[in-house]
Amino acid sequence: MIPKSGVIGFVWLAVVFGIIWPAAAQDRSVIVLDSSQSVLIGQITLKGNYRTRDRIVRRELSLHTGDTVRLADLPGRMAWDQRNVNNTNLFITVDIVTQYIPALDSTRLATVDLTVVMKERWYIIVYPVFDLADRNFNEWWYDRGRDLRRVIYGGRLSYRNVTGNNDRLQLAIERGFLSRTVISYAMPYVDRAQRIGLRADFNYQTNKELPYQTLNDKWVYVRSEELLRERMFAFLQMTYRRGLYHYHTIEARHTRNTINDTIARLNPNYFLNGRTRLSFTSLSYTYRYDQRDNVAYPLRGTLLTASAGVGGLLPSDNFRYAEFLGSVTRFWPLGGRFYTASGLRGRFSLPVEQPYFFLRGLGSSLDMIRGYELYVVDGQRFGIWRNSLRYQLFDVRKQLNWLPVRQFNTVPIAGYVTAFADMGYVSSTVAEQYQSQLANRLLAGTGVSLDFVTFYNMVFRFSGTINAQGKPGFFFNLSQEL
Repeated sequence: MIPKSGVIGFVWLAVVFGIIWPAAAQDRSVIVLDSSQSVLIGQITLKGNYRTRDRIVRRELSLHTGDTVRLADLPGRMAWDQRNVNNTNLFITVDIVTQYIPALDSTRLATVDLTVVMKERWYIIVYPVFDLADRNFNEWWYDRGRDLRRVIYGGRLSYRNVTGNNDRLQLAIERGFLSRTVISYAMPYVDRAQRIGLRADFNYQTNKELPYQTLNDKWVYVRSEELLRERMFAFLQMTYRRGLYHYHTIEARHTRNTINDTIARLNPNYFLNGRTRLSFTSLSYTYRYDQRDNVAYPLRGTLLTASAGVGGLLPSDNFRYAEFLGSVTRFWPLGGRFYTASGLRGRFSLPVEQPYFFLRGLGSSLDMIRGYELYVVDGQRFGIWRNSLRYQLFDVRKQLNWLPVRQFNTVPIAGYVTAFADMGYVSSTVAEQYQSQLANRLLAGTGVSLDFVTFYNMVFRFSGTINAQGKPGFFFNLSQEL
């Protein structure tokens, strides 16, 4: 559960601008030998994982004691292993140090010992919530008049690595614009082979203000002293991880929604046919291939996802549907400090006649064409093509020796200038009903952004854009790159 905005983001932003200038040189071991030779992987030593169990770290390594590797391939293998360990989100920094041990005679192979050096994060975080209820900071800033009544306040607990097995407990009690209680626990591995994981979530939410329809590609809200919507869902998820990069997920979910008569009267299609209750049980399967060098801001690798889901499995359910989603994004270096990325994402859902509550086109952080941050485009099907060209301004690691807490005194920080161009299309049968100007037509946006990436997976993005309708915009986002 990642906050869309809030005080914590601006605190880190202030830290970022204060430390980007000094650069810390990194010590990287180099083996100067004939690259066609092969070596034997000797001992693999782990340092710095005081809480994290060794098996969690070793699960991410493709190199094992006893492996024979060509020297030409070893740097690349080590680099990906370092990235894999870093992508567990358990460590602030990860480095792999080598020690070369020559062969005793010509009949034997030389040996390379590896030491994985890690600095763990601070795993227990209890913090106050001061978040925005709107889809993103820009909608609140431009369209909602910076109304402080539209904030969510409360407290959250995020306890990562509870047992040292990369498990996570999350609790949230939030009030304000909405009232929400969340409890979640995830254990990535419950078997000895470290392949099967489980997760359970419960979410209860009530609203006294909510969007009851979309008009001209903008949400229209209504406010009341009475509860307008009550929403509850719970799910159980089982994951299966094959190898390092293949993930399979099966999820069973039950959702129950009720609305006030006011909402049903203002928009009879909110749950269809003027209903005030929508309840269904769903089952979905998702496959993900994830080989990215950094989950927050990738520069190399591939992310592919495909999922299928059906709802209305029980006789008592009053909504039945099927949906299919897919996405693929490729990240690769061009040489020097230049990087590029290109990705496709799409969704198809049935039946054609759907409750307004279930319609989903463009407008969320994942399903977004840059340049349309202020718009919501509803529909049953959509496709997006996103492209980026990045130039790395700097990538440094700052050691704050005056800070005694080791989980916070090493700060990695990188900056990029990104040029982007996106295209997309939303197919909708309700465009005329909701007076959409953007559905059923080709959409495009382009622009330039300044991106800052720092620890704890924080990404700050300042973007200047222009869309196909000729409307310029300047936007700020706290969001990971997907």
